[in-house]
Amino acid sequence: MLSLLWALPAFAEGETAESNATAINTVWTLLAAFLVFFMQAGFAMVETGFTRAKNSCNIMMKNLMDFSVGSIAYWLVGFGIMFGTSAMGLFGTDGFFLSAGDPSTGEGLWKFAYWMFQAVFAATAATIVSGAMAERTKFSAYLFYSIFITALIYPVVGHWIWGGGWLAQKGMIDFAGSTVVHSVGGWAALAGAMLLGPRLGKYNKDGSSKAIPGHNIPLAALGVFILWFGWFGFNPGSTTAGTNLSIATIAVTTNLAAAAGSIIAMFVTWKRYGKPDLSMTLNGALAGLVAITAPCASVSPLSAIIIGAIGGLLVVFSVEFIDKVLKIDDPVGAISVHGVCGAWGTLSVGLFAQAAYGESSGMGAINGLFFGGGTAQLMTQIIGIAAVFAWVFVAALIVFSIAKAIMGLRVTDEEQLKGLDIGEHGMEAYAGFQIFSTES
Repeated sequence: MLSLLWALPAFAEGETAESNATAINTVWTLLAAFLVFFMQAGFAMVETGFTRAKNSCNIMMKNLMDFSVGSIAYWLVGFGIMFGTSAMGLFGTDGFFLSAGDPSTGEGLWKFAYWMFQAVFAATAATIVSGAMAERTKFSAYLFYSIFITALIYPVVGHWIWGGGWLAQKGMIDFAGSTVVHSVGGWAALAGAMLLGPRLGKYNKDGSSKAIPGHNIPLAALGVFILWFGWFGFNPGSTTAGTNLSIATIAVTTNLAAAAGSIIAMFVTWKRYGKPDLSMTLNGALAGLVAITAPCASVSPLSAIIIGAIGGLLVVFSVEFIDKVLKIDDPVGAISVHGVCGAWGTLSVGLFAQAAYGESSGMGAINGLFFGGGTAQLMTQIIGIAAVFAWVFVAALIVFSIAKAIMGLRVTDEEQLKGLDIGEHGMEAYAGFQIFSTES
């Protein structure tokens, strides 16, 4: 012990301001990555709680495999496509197999930390789709899709916006991924749910929508609290620098937007349905979080409240529209929460950005339309939203169509009635309890 104490002064003498900053930034980025990883548990809880007990094992397996399969796929090719040397601003061409990582240099070691942070983001984009396609998707087809979104679909968008691609060159701002992560997941979920079709019993013969309640709303609430907690790694962590003190303002804007989203969703459902609906209020919190993810480093606390509140409003009407008008069955509201509110959050940068906040976070002195900045940034954001939607929706349709042709996309009606836990995995989440089907 004494020898260790004597060695401390010598060790301290070897430190520099630069090496200390590198250490702080590395620890902060990894801590944020671990928080975002914990969001996988949040997604698993939300999706399981909002669906029926007989499909719980299937939901858990898909969330586990999103991260497991996604990690390998992102290591193999995804990271290189996202951050490799750009080919015409469209995709990266090197850095595959994490070849940029080098344990013998500080810069090389940093690449490992940065890869870890980006890998958990890739898994988040993938797992969003799980809820929208819940209770009727073949597990093998879902695995097939999970590989492609983390290896190709998500990394291409990431390269466009975060990897120096053509949208980055145009000046698009999406600080932590309202579009890069959430809309990618939401638009892929839209393609999958459309191609897959609704669950048995979801729509009556006259076309009216029938509610299929989730089996454990407290579990879903726990999932939302976990996601809210993990978002403090998602947004402030996107600085990838613990020495960047704007992590404080980003944490504040993140929290206020989530709070506003949940409050507005509560009041809207209270007014429309006569009672404050918990499930929609939970989605309101998530809507606020998704919406603030792009502008969190560029807007004031007041603007964050407005952005989150509009997200909470949007999610209620979007869920109703997708369910009752478009007749697309999304058991957890993933398309609305992540796709629609992700687009809104990305758009809001062009409206609410303020130079003082952008400068402190390193995003640049940009003002949105409401703060005298004109329409240039707003138009850039719109172009980015449209381009990402076109790429993700078409690419996901192709991937799901291939899966459908090769192995089938949808389980049989009998498997749906019995539950995917038995049909796909040969086990029950709640052994010893008799699970009754509510199908007509």
